[in-house]
Amino acid sequence: MKLSAEQLAAMLDVSAVQAQSSLEDVKETAAVAKKHNCICAFSLPSFTPVLAEELKENGRRKVLLGGVVGFPSGGDSTAAKVAQAKELVALGCDEIDMVMNVGKMRSGLVKEVAADIAAVKEVMGDMPLKVILECHHLTDKQIAEASVIAVDAGASWVKTGTGWAPTGATLENVKIMKDAVGDRARVKAAGGVRSLETIEKMVDLGVERFGIGCGTVKKLFEAF
Repeated sequence: MKLSAEQLAAMLDVSAVQAQSSLEDVKETAAVAKKHNCICAFSLPSFTPVLAEELKENGRRKVLLGGVVGFPSGGDSTAAKVAQAKELVALGCDEIDMVMNVGKMRSGLVKEVAADIAAVKEVMGDMPLKVILECHHLTDKQIAEASVIAVDAGASWVKTGTGWAPTGATLENVKIMKDAVGDRARVKAAGGVRSLETIEKMVDLGVERFGIGCGTVKKLFEAF
């Protein structure tokens, strides 16, 4: 489908979640998200308080505040992920994107993967949880299985990647994920989404949110 600028903005999570993302990057991310009325903005946890303040206008946030858990490897202990989720909830996050334990998924330890997700969801209450699969490191079968595990454990979204892996958001991956979860959950694409054409193709496949860096977001809106 062809997207308007308003429709695109309603699907964009603007992110500054790379290791090198600086204070200025976080501030710019907030500014761009507000300028274009994007739905949500994310930073790494140490900058979440800054992002929360930068997203405010006249004392209120017009853009949702997102937090990340277990970023970028997913290999933190469950206790560490739970503690991080609690801190993000206390900071006022509206949504959390957590990285699944990729290594355990690759090892076939699916019960432990599910328990890890469920423990984080438990401390979040009704807040939306997006589970990042990091598809680059999984087989097609594992992507489908991980999508179902995440939803069964309480996720309302499944997400392709962190943006740290070489690939992630491919047309093939998002189709596998959407086919696996159906109407039980929604799909977010992140990691390699660079063009409006790609976004529109993914929307046709059922993707409803996109995690994209600030620089790319600015370029996307130049098309309108």
